[in-house]
Amino acid sequence: MEKFKITKNNRPVGLKEVPELPFTEFRHAAISACSAGKRVIGLFGVNAGGSKVRMYSALADDDASSILLASTLLDKGLLYRSFTNDAPMFHIFEREFYEAFGIRPEGHPWLKPVRYPWDAPDKSNKMENYPFFLSEGGSMHEVAVGPVHAGIIEPGHFRFQCAGEKVQHLEIQLGYQHRGVEALMETGPAVKTAHLAESVCGDTVVGHASAYASLIEALSGSDAPRRAGVIRAIALELERAAMHTAGLSAIAGDIAYLMGNAVFGANRTKLINTSLLLCGSRFGRGLVRPGGVLFDINAETAEIIKKNVNLAFDRISEMAEEMFASPSVLSRLQQTGVVRKEDAVKLGLTGFAARASGIAVDAREDHPSGAYVNFPVRKQVIESGDCFARAYLRYMEIGQSVKLINEMCDNLPSGKIMSDETALSGDSICVSVVEGWRGGIVYIGITDYKGAIRKIKIKDPSFNNWYGLAVAVRNNGISDFPLCNKSFDLSYCGNDL
Repeated sequence: MEKFKITKNNRPVGLKEVPELPFTEFRHAAISACSAGKRVIGLFGVNAGGSKVRMYSALADDDASSILLASTLLDKGLLYRSFTNDAPMFHIFEREFYEAFGIRPEGHPWLKPVRYPWDAPDKSNKMENYPFFLSEGGSMHEVAVGPVHAGIIEPGHFRFQCAGEKVQHLEIQLGYQHRGVEALMETGPAVKTAHLAESVCGDTVVGHASAYASLIEALSGSDAPRRAGVIRAIALELERAAMHTAGLSAIAGDIAYLMGNAVFGANRTKLINTSLLLCGSRFGRGLVRPGGVLFDINAETAEIIKKNVNLAFDRISEMAEEMFASPSVLSRLQQTGVVRKEDAVKLGLTGFAARASGIAVDAREDHPSGAYVNFPVRKQVIESGDCFARAYLRYMEIGQSVKLINEMCDNLPSGKIMSDETALSGDSICVSVVEGWRGGIVYIGITDYKGAIRKIKIKDPSFNNWYGLAVAVRNNGISDFPLCNKSFDLSYCGNDL
């Protein structure tokens, strides 16, 4: 029996083609694949009638640009042997699965709630009785921050266990704004749920909308027109450049490098105002829809986009070279908040946080689709895994995005920007992966025999990377937490869904 159905990004397969394995075989196959370098991008369940739940696994084989699918049947109310002790990158996926279905992963080392959904089987899991880790000793003390923060930051709770000023452990409790986005998406139709995709994570509108649109297009057996694909990629790279620039501004502010804070902040505005020029929204709302895009780029607009991003990058580059040459800046960033490569692999980190720890992973190169087939991206990696790496890599990626935007604006294919709407294929499953600015955004869709959406599963990169932040702050002074936090720049709502 084949262990996996091998497919590609945005290539649907029939549900009957996905192997259904006995659980022991399913578990062994998934763990063996991860030991051989595959990554977990999905572990989720679908009600299979009565007391049965079908568990699906989706693993990314980045070297082969492939996605591996398999399934197994489990019984509600029973146990299964946890994956996590043998393959730690499953840890958060298993917690989410347990919260959704009440099937306990026996032996999971850290089985705690993730989101507190209203329909969770175990109603005893509540915010107020979250089982925080405790440590004792004469010099130990706790520092609790949140969930209510100063300003407009979203809710999340941070519980520090400290020996003096040094952080021994950080536990991050999220789930305060669980919105049930996946369940809402399953009500369809695609035109309506496209607005939900844009609202999953407010600073990654284009990334989430593109992943959702690509999923719907693949399930309907259609492609967005080539011109629309390039316009999407331009908007995605604008989003990446703008959010990375905003992150550099915040990092500069956290280390009291006020000139950098001001210059990066001003040029972030220049970049998001270019998105405004493109579609009427500084964050890209209303641009991407299943079938293509709603706004075109004419020759005049393309020249303005190029002028804006080049001018912004000239100023960003001048400021970044000055900042990253400053001894006072380097003393704050280097060897602060280190995540070693082996820990990043175990945790399943993604995006620039993974690349800053030496992991060469980028869906634009590993699983190219749309415009990235014709405008290839080369992964950029730094090995040190510290705040410096996560900051400097963002500067490198801004330059890469500006280069891509120039190339795409100069080579916009002709043609229409929206394809005709077609029905979704029935009894199918498809995985769509888009490299958002934080990392890999994953949308998995399953249809029923009529072609209606039966299941949408979403994974924002923050879902993986919050635990990288918890590891990064260990053995650092608690005063370095804001810097470590901003170097990851994670999303609360992207995790909470």
